[in-house]
Amino acid sequence: MKKVKMWLLFTLVLLMACGCNFNNVSNSNNTKTNKVKIVTSFYPMYISTLNVTKDVTGVQVVNMTKPQTGCLHDYQIMPEDMITLETAQVFVANGAGMESFMDKIIKQQPNLKIVEASKGIELIKNESDGEENPHVWVSVSNAIKQVRNIADQLALIDAPNAEKYKKNADAYIAKLEKEKDKMHNALDGIKDRDIVTFHEAFPYFAKEFNLNIVGIIEREPGSEPSAGELAETIEKVKKLKVKALFAEPQYSSKAAETIAKETSAKVYTLDPVVTGEMNADAYINIMDNNLKVLEEALK
Repeated sequence: MKKVKMWLLFTLVLLMACGCNFNNVSNSNNTKTNKVKIVTSFYPMYISTLNVTKDVTGVQVVNMTKPQTGCLHDYQIMPEDMITLETAQVFVANGAGMESFMDKIIKQQPNLKIVEASKGIELIKNESDGEENPHVWVSVSNAIKQVRNIADQLALIDAPNAEKYKKNADAYIAKLEKEKDKMHNALDGIKDRDIVTFHEAFPYFAKEFNLNIVGIIEREPGSEPSAGELAETIEKVKKLKVKALFAEPQYSSKAAETIAKETSAKVYTLDPVVTGEMNADAYINIMDNNLKVLEEALK
């Protein structure tokens, strides 16, 4: 009888212990459910999303690609990227064709909510291949639209934090508007507007500030221009008396320096905001530096 009682007591204790453990797991799962993990595709999306989600409790923003990745030209999604996305609820993408790997992500992560930052933005087609250019964020006006898109779409996905997202977006947009006005005040009166850029990252920027891109050094970053393309650009620079050649900090300026040696043009660095410090003020800081460069180059 004593053995039976002892067995019953042991069983009761065991069940109580299991019950406690079950409750702990259940509470842990509920806590995880209340958290929102947002993954961004690359640097400019990360900076915008960081501002939209500022101080929103329970929201984590992670950038999928390494900070030095730059533009996602021909980017092949890595196994570690898919691991990052496995625990995410939301994926913020630039869209407009920048993320060529989107079909793979949607197929492997069907429950992942996609936020398309360039939704509704009018796209410019490349002169070289006729394809739509995805570098919309390089225009401050378009960056403002992207911030609003991110906030609006996150508000639909995460309704409890909707007002916080919109309030943060308003605050950040006010800063971007101030930077845009500053840039227009400095650049609108410049007479010499002919420039040569490193690759096709600046058409939206050029459109916003009424700059004339007369030549592009490398159609695809990392691919050296042919001798014929180089000669053609040199002739254009000489004929139009272009003063400024703009390289990018993410790539070698070798080709730009070659053109500069054959002409009277000078090489400057213009940043398309695809790498940099991982903080909320990075976009504005980079644009502010771009303004200083342009003022010096086009004065």
